[in-house]
Amino acid sequence: MLNRRSFLKTGAASVLAAGAFTNLTSMAAEPAKEGKFIWGNLMHLGYNMWGDVPTAYTPKTDKLLCNDAVWEKVTNEMQAAGMNLIVIDLGEGIQYKSHPELAIEGSWSIEKLQKELKRLRSMGLEPIPKLNFSACHDIWLGDYSRMLSTQKYYEVCTDLIQEVCEIFETPRFLHLGYDEETAEHQRTLDYVVIRQGELWWHDFLFFVDTVNKQNVRPWIWSDYCWNHKEAFLQRMPKCVLQSNWYYGASFDPEKSNYVQTYLDLDKAGFDQVPTASNWSNDVNFGGTVEFCMKNLSKEHLKGFLQTPWHPTTEERLEHHLKAVAQVKAAKEALK
Repeated sequence: MLNRRSFLKTGAASVLAAGAFTNLTSMAAEPAKEGKFIWGNLMHLGYNMWGDVPTAYTPKTDKLLCNDAVWEKVTNEMQAAGMNLIVIDLGEGIQYKSHPELAIEGSWSIEKLQKELKRLRSMGLEPIPKLNFSACHDIWLGDYSRMLSTQKYYEVCTDLIQEVCEIFETPRFLHLGYDEETAEHQRTLDYVVIRQGELWWHDFLFFVDTVNKQNVRPWIWSDYCWNHKEAFLQRMPKCVLQSNWYYGASFDPEKSNYVQTYLDLDKAGFDQVPTASNWSNDVNFGGTVEFCMKNLSKEHLKGFLQTPWHPTTEERLEHHLKAVAQVKAAKEALK
């Protein structure tokens, strides 16, 4: 197994280790840009993010699973519901100029994406890019997903982050994903790779540093904290916006480490956008809002994010509309 000492002997690590670890001071400072309280929704352009064994829920496909009419319908409903932010899961969904080899049939051109970003902004929906670099959700990276922690991998990921930040005109955030990188989550896959220990931290801080250099704030899913709480709370830079997630119906921190993590992050002084979903039930978003509004500090609670976790297709339209309706209902319940 690759340990910290042997890893630092590799060429890529030797070049990048200093850059990733000597910028911790700058990473501790929070960006000055602030926006309205977030009422956001996650939508997918790309969807090749759930492994190399296709299922009905996670179909690995060579054709984009994003219907333009459905996309427009859902975003219009978001505007009507008073939402103000959309996280766009890009993956293989656009034709990157730096790496056109990642595109599949139907991937949006940069010009099409820029036109859509302009439309979204005109509707009051702040577009935020998401590139998931978790080893569990990076099939969209093609061959590069099997080059983890190599010099080529770092180069490609840097190219993509720089290009996306330019396309989105220096967005307020860039969501790095970084969730579920565990052996358990990959137990059914043909190809399994995870980073752990110092290698996990090295690569993660490389991504944080790369995003910060674009004058953009990194945003991640916080589930690494569930099983590495002490290290996470001590070593995680405060500049990283946290989205802990929990999709159950009962909010009891004594019974759920996932719920307790909201409280732990708040106590440690991390900014949060708690994340809910209508994936498993229809009460989770409202429950998340109620629990977090009562228990998290106003200083660090930056908003809420809905995550339907379905492709943007006609078959899933009703699911997406229900997700938006739940956000609207939760907002109205606070009045």
